[in-house]
Amino acid sequence: MHHNGGGYKGAIRQCWPSTVGTVATAAMLFLALLVQSILQFPQMVGYELDEATRERMQQREKYLTQQMNRLLQELEQKSQQQSGFARSAPRFAALHQWQFWVIAVIVVLVLTFWWSLKERMSESDSSDEEVSSSDSEQVQDSEEEDNDDDANDLRGIFEEHILHLAVNPATDCHTVKELVGNLILVFKAVLADSLFPELQSAIGVGNAFEGWSPQEEVVTYHVLVPMKAPLWHSFHLELCNAGEMQTRNFCIRVEQECICMRERLVGDMLCFLHHSEEELKRNQNASLLRTLCTGSYLDVEKTARWFHQLVKASWVALPQASSCRLKMMPFNRSCKFQVTKADQKRFIIELMFGVQQGDSDIFVTSESTEAIFTPSTMWTESCAVAEAKFFRHMAMQAPHDSFHVKCMQVYTHILVGTGFSDYTLKTIVMHLLNTIPLSSWSRREFLMRLQDIMWHLRRCLEEKRLDHFFSGNENVPREIILPPAFQTAKPLNLFKHLAQDLDAHAQALYEFSHLQDRLTRLLFYGH
Repeated sequence: MHHNGGGYKGAIRQCWPSTVGTVATAAMLFLALLVQSILQFPQMVGYELDEATRERMQQREKYLTQQMNRLLQELEQKSQQQSGFARSAPRFAALHQWQFWVIAVIVVLVLTFWWSLKERMSESDSSDEEVSSSDSEQVQDSEEEDNDDDANDLRGIFEEHILHLAVNPATDCHTVKELVGNLILVFKAVLADSLFPELQSAIGVGNAFEGWSPQEEVVTYHVLVPMKAPLWHSFHLELCNAGEMQTRNFCIRVEQECICMRERLVGDMLCFLHHSEEELKRNQNASLLRTLCTGSYLDVEKTARWFHQLVKASWVALPQASSCRLKMMPFNRSCKFQVTKADQKRFIIELMFGVQQGDSDIFVTSESTEAIFTPSTMWTESCAVAEAKFFRHMAMQAPHDSFHVKCMQVYTHILVGTGFSDYTLKTIVMHLLNTIPLSSWSRREFLMRLQDIMWHLRRCLEEKRLDHFFSGNENVPREIILPPAFQTAKPLNLFKHLAQDLDAHAQALYEFSHLQDRLTRLLFYGH
């Protein structure tokens, strides 16, 4: 008897209520369908099982039925307590966690029982000597095919609803890197022997290059272009505020060096320090201080305009110009442009720029700050390169079937419209990747890891504390190079505002209470 592998999925889609169902409803539907499928399983293979196996299966059936009834009663009782959330938000959040854990445990239980049945059936087939060799092979192949379908349906009932979240594959990232790399080569040729910043190889940063960006029609790729001071100049970072680590801002002071000796020997340029500004303007090409600086400080907006002009002028020299269309976008603190390929696929590239802090993976960049008004000479300290390097390191260490990126995609999807930022999610996952063995992030355990992320967020909300991953963290992988200020800093609390604002804390708890429902609906229903 062949089994209809799509029955579970079809039944769930038909039974799911049109309005947003509670976790209890989802649990009841799922448990009922799974137990029903198990009750039907002996009918599929019953004529091949011995009496002892049949008796054990019937006992197991009775046990599962009892457990299901108990769980349904408890879930119903718990769901009636949801109206008291306004009086006790933490207790309500714990309820949602308990409901999800019940689902996870029963899934593991059913999967274990399912596979034990499969193994017993295989043993029964191998010991059956009355069936001819050819007939036995046909029966075994048919049964294995059916059982594989059943197992795949059961194991993939969640996974199939999150596979569509995969976006921007590695080929797209490679396309962007290649295009920006070609741009940098043209920039260097145009700027040769000039007094403009020396551009370094571009670095892909952000969730698109880390593999977990949200599903969007047009994906934005963030690329950082490091800059070094040109010949006879130097950059000096000056801390503008002594605030918390993730919001530290710097000014980049540009200093010129004396080149009188070069002037006497070569005579190709005047000394910056010992000639008047009028002489320099009259006898030399545009200089860094006159074009990209305000006073003695490098200006973010002027630098963005400079990059904007470079991209427009250099595009025609790129190999991609014949097959792609360029559309420049408004700029402020970065250079953004849209590229449309021959197949009409579009993506946005945002060129950011910055200066490296020593030899570390920390930069001061043109990223927007948290302030309402940011002076154009202010540059933000950024860990984007260190974060991208961390995820590359984890990808190299993790098994080929690691699901940590998929877990992040799931949460990025359900966080949309809430007060929780993608950076909060990223920070939590980085902490968990650094503590939970990478072998435990496989596809078999992805439900457990999803729950770990939810538990960690819940605990951080209750404690009003989420530590920044890099500042004051002694367990950062040695491959990540941090400035001394990060290594000696006290752990930074990203949830400090929740401790200072009771209303914000209450709102965060309220929004957290809905994340569990969103996660359950996504896993069961696909959206």
